[in-house]
Amino acid sequence: MVRNRLFFNLLFWGFITSLALADSSFSSDKSALLQFKASVSDPSGLLSNWGMENPNHCSWKGISCDSGSRVVSLNITSGSGGNLVDSCSTYVQFPLYGYGIRRPCKDVRGIKLLKALSTGISRLYELRVLSMPFIGLDGEIGDEIWGLEKLEVIDLEGNLLAGNLPQKFGGLKILRVLNLGFNRFVGEIPVSLSGCSKLEVLNLAGNGLNGSVPAFVGGFDELRGLYLSYNRLTGSVPNEIGDSCGKLEHIDLSENFFVGGIPSSLGNCSELRSVLMFGNMLQEVIPSELGKLKMLEVLDVSRNSLSGPIPHELGNCSELSVVVLSNLFDPLMGVNVTLKDASSEPSSSGVDDFNYFQGEIPFEITSLPKLRMLWAPRATLEGTLPGNWGACDSLEMVNLGQNFFSGEIPKGLGQCQNLRYLDLSSNRLTGNVVERLPVPCMTVFDVSNNLLSGFLPRFYNSTCSQVPSLTTNESGYYDLSSAYLAFFANKTEVRNQLTLFGGNGVTAAFHNFGSNNFMGTIGSLPIAPERLGKESVYAFLAGENKLTASLSPSLFEKCDELGAVFINISKNMISGQIPKDIGLMCNSLKLFDASRNQIMGSIPDSFGNLMSLVALNLSWNLLQGQIPYSLGQIKTLKYLSLAGNNLTGSVPSSLGRSHSLEVLDLSSNSLSGEIPKGVVNLRNLTVLLLNNNKFTGQIPSALANVKTLATFNVSFNNLSGPLPLNSNLMKCNSVLGNPFLQSCRLFSLAEPSLDSQSGNGQVQNQVASPPESTSNTNRTAGFNSIEIALITSASAIVSVLFALVVLFIYTRKCNPKSRILGSTRKEVTVFLDIGVPLTYENVVRATGTFNASNCIGNGGFGATYKAEISPGVLVAIKRLAVGRFQGVQQFHAEIKTLGRLRHQNLVTLFGYHASEMEMFLIYNYLPGGNLEKFIQESYGVVLLELISDKKALDPSFSSYGNGFNIVQWACMLLRQGRAKEFFTAGLWDAGPHDDLVEILHLAVVCTVDSLSTRPTMRQVVRRLKQLQPPSC
Repeated sequence: MVRNRLFFNLLFWGFITSLALADSSFSSDKSALLQFKASVSDPSGLLSNWGMENPNHCSWKGISCDSGSRVVSLNITSGSGGNLVDSCSTYVQFPLYGYGIRRPCKDVRGIKLLKALSTGISRLYELRVLSMPFIGLDGEIGDEIWGLEKLEVIDLEGNLLAGNLPQKFGGLKILRVLNLGFNRFVGEIPVSLSGCSKLEVLNLAGNGLNGSVPAFVGGFDELRGLYLSYNRLTGSVPNEIGDSCGKLEHIDLSENFFVGGIPSSLGNCSELRSVLMFGNMLQEVIPSELGKLKMLEVLDVSRNSLSGPIPHELGNCSELSVVVLSNLFDPLMGVNVTLKDASSEPSSSGVDDFNYFQGEIPFEITSLPKLRMLWAPRATLEGTLPGNWGACDSLEMVNLGQNFFSGEIPKGLGQCQNLRYLDLSSNRLTGNVVERLPVPCMTVFDVSNNLLSGFLPRFYNSTCSQVPSLTTNESGYYDLSSAYLAFFANKTEVRNQLTLFGGNGVTAAFHNFGSNNFMGTIGSLPIAPERLGKESVYAFLAGENKLTASLSPSLFEKCDELGAVFINISKNMISGQIPKDIGLMCNSLKLFDASRNQIMGSIPDSFGNLMSLVALNLSWNLLQGQIPYSLGQIKTLKYLSLAGNNLTGSVPSSLGRSHSLEVLDLSSNSLSGEIPKGVVNLRNLTVLLLNNNKFTGQIPSALANVKTLATFNVSFNNLSGPLPLNSNLMKCNSVLGNPFLQSCRLFSLAEPSLDSQSGNGQVQNQVASPPESTSNTNRTAGFNSIEIALITSASAIVSVLFALVVLFIYTRKCNPKSRILGSTRKEVTVFLDIGVPLTYENVVRATGTFNASNCIGNGGFGATYKAEISPGVLVAIKRLAVGRFQGVQQFHAEIKTLGRLRHQNLVTLFGYHASEMEMFLIYNYLPGGNLEKFIQESYGVVLLELISDKKALDPSFSSYGNGFNIVQWACMLLRQGRAKEFFTAGLWDAGPHDDLVEILHLAVVCTVDSLSTRPTMRQVVRRLKQLQPPSC
């Protein structure tokens, strides 16, 4: 009986104790939550129902509890009222980020931390989920958070949290999600993170992290998503990243400062769906092992320094829908982000792409069944365009512009009826445009600057398919391939260019056929009925071709069904007259450029009805008659050029009331009368060209007070009277050929011919371009800083052989009838004693009578042989092809001069032999390979020396340690976004910064360790030509 009573008492007190403990835990969690609430400022009321009036803390907003009322989840994600924070606005500016974890982001009101985030929360010992994204949290997290051993999810993305990541992650052994993306964390990724072996998602993107990526990231067996983009991480991407990546689906390392190659071990990650590595300094080639990724959907390796061929193995990635190999759009351009407040700017990419690929685009890629987008502009690709594009049912965007493709546009592209963007501009394409291309349905079609010919296609009438949504589907699921298409569509400059001239439509289409050899007539505008509408903007550019016949009214028949129309048909051979009713046919016309044709007749009065016209260029035609008074009634007109015609009569006074006018060019006509006094009221006028006419009277004195006027020319008229007082504008060289003008009589000259004025008013194939001035476009004499640097660099490294090439071409041009007249004697002229006899017989014997086994290189002027003249004495023998040269006597004189040259960067010419039967040069042997490889290596270092005015091992590098050289210095500054510091002050101040940074990248790429991955000298020359100023 006593024993039973004792047992009952123990049981009772145990029950009471458990109730007490439960009540204690209940109270503890509740007080912890109230402590957290007290540590924040909550103007939005996100935590408004947390309080004593509601005693059950498990019912508070964002709180979830277990059966014992212990808090297991703290999830606060939305609110209203208070002050708007910029977390969401920052997030939406990065549409390519977060595939696999991205979620809708709403306008959220913020919570301001008054103490560390850990305040109160660190006492929630059963907490498994801590989720507080996009609510504007600022301050620091606090170390106590990292000690909550039961945490599985930490999601604090899109806040303003700062500080270093903890050096010790404590006991977070079961942590599955660590999402700290888009905050302000700095420092390195701590080694202690390796203890979180259960991680499935690691997101540290959008911070200010530096240092390298630790190799242990390859040891997370459960990892599905790795997001480290938009930081300042450096070093190589560890090859261990592919060691245990069987479940990895997404990897994003974009916009950092990574160097080295793309790890080939990524080919082991069989579940990978997206690989984003754009905006780094990655080198070498795209690994062929990526072709093993059967699930891969998106691959973006643009804006790096990659080289080599595009691996055809990518054609094995049957799910691949987006391939971006190069990209001229900076993903961070124009982004207003708080990221830049972290430690410094996160971007490493600058403003250009530095990938230098070789060869063609493999047809295995273009025939991928799910390919939606292929983007590779200005990537030094060459060869012919692939003929096989598969069924291409999904293909929507292709950009292969600014490469070196030749041949015809493949007919297979005509099968791609969903194609909406096709840019093949600035290549070397020939032949006709495929008529089956769905050009009328395309937003962008650009084949300008090629060698295409034939008639402009009429294109088959086809129904435009519905363009799918480019962001999310109805359920809100984020589709990265659609995000890519939307991003690049929005980044195109079409909409921005059209907007400059009043095109403010919701949709825009841009069709550019310019700068080719198209002939024949122009029919109706090639735009489909589905693209018409008052909110649509359309640009048709066909300038600089060989189009003939007259202007047909059919060209304008669709105008009134569009909101804005831009037409450029300049620089053709179009004749006939302008339709008289043009003003009634195309009320939506914004720009009309028909300059440099053979259009006759008068300018129709109906032009005055074009009340939306912004730019009109009819210069350098055969127009006659007077300038219509109605032109002055167009209130929107900004650019008017009628130069180079045979217009007569006076300038209508109505033009003096065109207050929007910025450019007025009436030069090189037969206009007479006085200069309208109303022009002084044109407050926006910047260019006024009235030269080469028959104007009389005085120059309106008030023109001197037009502050906006920058370019002025009234030369070669019959003006008289005083010159208005404005020393910056009214200069004698802008009033030449007016003998009765006071103050400038000594400068009266004869009128130049029209041929000398023919540069006036040129308009290129752009959406619009104001006419050029003949009198105020003085070209600067000499070279600019970039040209000086490049020329000096070339001079420093070009070998004697190159000098000989120039010499022989020069000799051949100057004396085309010369013959090879050299001696037949077997003599060798020696410039430098190398310690052993250099005789004809020794040379021939040392080369094995020029045996192929000793050949170490071939060039356009002959082969180079390795010759051991005596044991240990090696020389290089360049055997010249005799039939290629003329003028041997001149050669003898010049080669002797070259033989006296000595420079550390020039090969040393020891001697030569020249006769009617044999010619060769003897110079120092370069063991590193042939001369081209030697130059390719020397070139990068020499270029770095020239643009920095420092030596390869400059004394100023001593603080960085022994062996630190100019290449390492360049890489360091590029990684840190400090490229400006590399250049001499004068060069940086004088040259275009974008081009200078690209030259710096080019020099660095030429110094990578692997010769096979360096750009060839041919590619180097091509890229330098692309950087060459237009005036050259």
